[in-house]
Amino acid sequence: MKIIVAIDSLKGCLTSTEANKAVAEGISSRMPDAEVVQLAVSDGGEGWLEAFRNVLGGNITEVKVKDPLMRDTMAQYLMKGDTAVIEMAQASGLALLSKEERNPMVATSYGTGQLVADAVKKGARHIIVGLGGSGTSDCGKGMLEAIHNEECIINNDVRFTIAADVNNPLCGERGAAQVFGPQKGATPEMVEKLDAQAREFAEVSAKQMGYDRQDLPGAGAAGGLGYAFMQYMNAEYRSGAELLLETAGFDQMLHGTSMVITGEGKADRQTLMGKLPQVILQHAKRMGVPVMLIAGKVDDRQQLLDAGFDRVECINPPTLSMDEAMKPETAKKNLRKFF
Repeated sequence: MKIIVAIDSLKGCLTSTEANKAVAEGISSRMPDAEVVQLAVSDGGEGWLEAFRNVLGGNITEVKVKDPLMRDTMAQYLMKGDTAVIEMAQASGLALLSKEERNPMVATSYGTGQLVADAVKKGARHIIVGLGGSGTSDCGKGMLEAIHNEECIINNDVRFTIAADVNNPLCGERGAAQVFGPQKGATPEMVEKLDAQAREFAEVSAKQMGYDRQDLPGAGAAGGLGYAFMQYMNAEYRSGAELLLETAGFDQMLHGTSMVITGEGKADRQTLMGKLPQVILQHAKRMGVPVMLIAGKVDDRQQLLDAGFDRVECINPPTLSMDEAMKPETAKKNLRKFF
């Protein structure tokens, strides 16, 4: 029996690699003859760098950059040949801020621009940027400023691919500020200002450049950073999960597979809105491979089953407190015991 384990990170608890390992240990303890293939996965946010390093190999480069509040921090990116892989959350992520520090009116994507500039100067000609986990809503203006300040000239021979799990436009009801601003600390008044600033920036950019990409799917990703990459760097937008699975050769891995086990921290109807487990489900179903979905919390179980998951299970006992469930050792133990 061949089983593929491809679980997204359990945010604030376990990385994809750690969750996969715990499940694989549980399977092997009960089915020692099973072939367990572990695939670290990410849709563009937490774990993006690790997932691509596992697939591509390459070398990690560490750079001193500015965090969203312009404080010094260290961030990493991956170089493999002339390809660089950047996880923007390393420099501009929400996780770099305490709840009290969250303020998208001042948070900047400057550090992400520093990572881009460093990669280009070191010879990168294809730059893949994961846009999940952003703590900013500056439409990428900070990133563009950093690239300018670093005196980095980006010619047409540098190709950009940006990746996330959202397809929101830059402005409006489904835009960056309205949908994602509140989780980054924006008050209703801030949301209105951020949306107006984004619209103004896009209008000025369109007049200068002769085209307008604010309504393209993904323009609203990472607080409008997706827009800046598409408008100013002609970036191609991809589903993060699709891009990673394609790079990993997931469809080829499915040959001869008896089951795929995927998962995330919380599984519910939003899982079916393009999140990583749903993308894995679509690929596996095309090959006739059953898929089991596990999560730390499960809601809307019947909808998930109706969507095609063969099993949907919660790894935590109903009496377990959230604080205890979020402890890494508890999560690992429950993942092992489940199998």
